[in-house]
Amino acid sequence: MTAPTSTHGPEAARRPPAWRGTGEGRWPVSLGVLLPIAVLVLLAVAVAAPGLLASADPLAADPLRALAPPGGEHWFGSDHLGRDVLSRVVYGARHSISIGVAATVLAVTAGVLLGLAAGLSPKWLDEALARSFDVLSTLPELLLALLIVAIIGPGTGNVIFAIAVAQIPNYARVIRAQTFVVRRSGYVEQALTFGRSRLAITAGHVLPNVLGPIPVLATIGLGGAVIASTGLSFLGMGPQPPAAEWGAMLSEARNYLRVAWWEALFPGLAITLTVACLTVAGRRLQRRFEGRTPPA
Repeated sequence: MTAPTSTHGPEAARRPPAWRGTGEGRWPVSLGVLLPIAVLVLLAVAVAAPGLLASADPLAADPLRALAPPGGEHWFGSDHLGRDVLSRVVYGARHSISIGVAATVLAVTAGVLLGLAAGLSPKWLDEALARSFDVLSTLPELLLALLIVAIIGPGTGNVIFAIAVAQIPNYARVIRAQTFVVRRSGYVEQALTFGRSRLAITAGHVLPNVLGPIPVLATIGLGGAVIASTGLSFLGMGPQPPAAEWGAMLSEARNYLRVAWWEALFPGLAITLTVACLTVAGRRLQRRFEGRTPPA
């Protein structure tokens, strides 16, 4: 007979607590997980329904209350035109994050299609596409996006396009590598022997099996897209004043840092928290995808 397992003593002391999981069960719940989730939920609310978080009009100027410090009437203070900084930060999330999301969706779509095309094409076309990805990857994303906007002109649509083009190689290279692995797998070769068309095999077997890393890459890439969108807006190439956008707010606030630090602090914190929380979420997804248990 097998001896019953003791719940006390050295053996029990070495076992991890049940709530921590084993890597195959549920994740541990810790402050490092809950805080980014809470921030991302607030950001989603700010994008979808900013009026729930801020009641003041972000464009309403009040010169009599210009540069008012944070207080009861203006929790984040007011800017140089007397506009409520809290409302502008909340409403600014709609511009900054929406641009990042749109650019990321466009980059993922184009990257998946180009990566599939490279992985399934003849060698000469694959080499041409791969070298193009490598060349674009040598340039920093923000610098490449800035170059594109300088050529095609400023504007929200052009900023989205420029950021997407700068991010396409990140997704295309991963999808290309995944496609090489999947196209040599047994189930794809078996489908070929059964006479299925290449289009049906690509849609039914190759595409679903190469998309695994995309949620991880897209989550982390969204943070980079937000940085790029606010950076371009800071340079005056995104949404134009008086629109509430984090990068444009920082650009306006730089002339008042000595007398109104709050005008730059809070949009800067919003950018930092957004990117940090998206990066944390992406790393957690990466550990989950790789089968590793995140530390508590």
